[in-house]
Amino acid sequence: MHNDFELLKKEVQLVIDFIGAGDTLNATNKLIDAHEILDELIDFVTEDQELIEVSYYQVLLNQLHQKINEKTPKQ
Repeated sequence: MHNDFELLKKEVQLVIDFIGAGDTLNATNKLIDAHEILDELIDFVTEDQELIEVSYYQVLLNQLHQKINEKTPKQ
């Protein structure tokens, strides 16, 4: 379980890095990967601390999604 949170943390950092570089396509792809990891974690959370961490990442991923949408060029 701990390794899954570490993997999620790395994926989220990549999303942030891509957003910072203005690469919304790769940011979106990494965001999807992060959501998949988070969905798997949700299925196996048993402790309160893990639930708090999952909730933190849910909020963070939603905020990153909004940031990507703001930076995506409108057609």
